[in-house]
Amino acid sequence: GVYVATMMATLQTLREKGHQWSEICNESIIEAVDSLNPYMHARGVAFMVDNCSFTARLGSRKWAPRFDYILDQQAYVAVDEGIEVDQELKQQFLDHDVHAALAVCSELRPSVDISVETDDAVGAGKARLEYKSSKANA
Repeated sequence: GVYVATMMATLQTLREKGHQWSEICNESIIEAVDSLNPYMHARGVAFMVDNCSFTARLGSRKWAPRFDYILDQQAYVAVDEGIEVDQELKQQFLDHDVHAALAVCSELRPSVDISVETDDAVGAGKARLEYKSSKANA
């Protein structure tokens, strides 16, 4: 839920700033699903951040603690306390225009199979060498 909410907030902000659906779908959603998510699963978030541009590293290190605090103090507390999912928000997501835009963009894209694997890998999809980033332990 947190991931979907973050993606929805991203696309809402981009739409408010005048970005077209094709750009939002391709550069934000499809890129995350086809490329960033498999890479983060394979190597961990810390490894990905350590291999980004200087500006991206600064931004992620500045904002990550703030997001972490919000998740720990609000989102996960609500889950722990058994607060029901807001059905209206869920329906707004299901009815959102992005789904139609993604369907069109997906038809125009070739199929993609991203694999980051090694012989001694562990975990789902045999992608990780360990469950934590080696950079985070350094």
